[in-house]
Amino acid sequence: MSDETNETTTAQADAPGEPRQAPSRRSLIGWGGAGLALGAAAAGGAALAASGDDGPRTVSAAAEGAAVAFHGVHQAGIATPVQDRLHFAAFDVKTEDREELVQLLKDWTRAAERMTAGREVGEGAISSLAEAPPDDTGEALGLKPSRLTLTIGFGPTLFEKDGKDRFGLTGNRPEALVDLPLFPGDNLDAARSGGDLCVQACADDPQVAVHAIRNLARIGFGKVTVRWSQLGFGKTSSTTPDAQTPRNMMGFKDGTRNIAGTETAKLGRHVWVSEKDGPGWMAGGSYLVARRIRMHIETWDRTSLQEQEDIIGRDKGEGAPFGKVKEHDEPLLKAMLPTAHVRLAHPDSNNGAMMLRRGYSFTDGTDGLGRLDAGLFFLAYQRDVRDAFIPVQGKLAKNDALMEYLQHVGSAVFAVPPGVAGKDDWWGRALFEGTGKGA
Repeated sequence: MSDETNETTTAQADAPGEPRQAPSRRSLIGWGGAGLALGAAAAGGAALAASGDDGPRTVSAAAEGAAVAFHGVHQAGIATPVQDRLHFAAFDVKTEDREELVQLLKDWTRAAERMTAGREVGEGAISSLAEAPPDDTGEALGLKPSRLTLTIGFGPTLFEKDGKDRFGLTGNRPEALVDLPLFPGDNLDAARSGGDLCVQACADDPQVAVHAIRNLARIGFGKVTVRWSQLGFGKTSSTTPDAQTPRNMMGFKDGTRNIAGTETAKLGRHVWVSEKDGPGWMAGGSYLVARRIRMHIETWDRTSLQEQEDIIGRDKGEGAPFGKVKEHDEPLLKAMLPTAHVRLAHPDSNNGAMMLRRGYSFTDGTDGLGRLDAGLFFLAYQRDVRDAFIPVQGKLAKNDALMEYLQHVGSAVFAVPPGVAGKDDWWGRALFEGTGKGA
């Protein structure tokens, strides 16, 4: 989660500035946590920024159904204002033909250009040749672009898989694209983890997001297969500081301290890869960590309000840090419990480390015991996971009281290349053609 809270009443809180007493600890069947930076540690917001040729540009959040520019220095879908819905998919590459993979990336790029502009793929859903399947599946016909963004990433296994360099890319694997360690409490499902490629589709209309992934998968038939996917709703990170901060499935505001899309200096320091970071083909890109975090909803719902607020470090109504009045008041970290999520995740507790988060809530039915399979699909962009997600999550997994109510069940990391420069450019061109400085 992140910085979230609510104004605490006198009856609920100790004197401002003084640490609260530790909440009672329970040991209930079914708890097994792995704390995550559900929040504050990183956080970034993205104010209303669409990707333009010169980088993020301001657009109106009220522009319902508007299109977000596809081309730009950075890929859209990172510092862009967070949309309401998500369809995220990780793919395994089945072909071992480098040129076939390159052609697929070109085809995907052309399709992404059209779909983000609200246009149909290829000749569209109603083609001139009735005897052949149409180029577009058609479920988005008549719908607006809905601020659709499509963002691609390359996983570690694209560079080397089972000791094999399938596409001659091993030498161009970024040093920062490390395999994430297994954190305390992780219970990762291999079927929900990893992937050679990923595509993040965000839109204000769920049908538009699903249509985008469906058509990319269709174009890739025979060359790639969907390894796993995740639908998301109810964005859990504020990327527009002037807008109301959303709440997560635990009922707390999330993303209070997220980097805003208008905070150019912070984006440059914490999100965008620079030329000096290397390799050259990643300059202007970022690194994405995706984690599927199941929340033990039923256990949380039986926890007292006092304990919930102590665990988070904020009140539930307003979202104010302990001892403060408003959500955006600067928190008094030492006034919180040492195990409070906000205290542990805050940049001041992590050598200034920050991430730009674009997470979403999810509910995927129930498990065999009738418990809701729900939680947070955590998405965080950063300049280097070794300086951000890994150390922050390592601290949370060991010390965060919130980890008793969470379990990380899916995990992946991707190198997200820079944006597509124009109609002759395509996703990953600098990587495959070696056109980046020091590529």
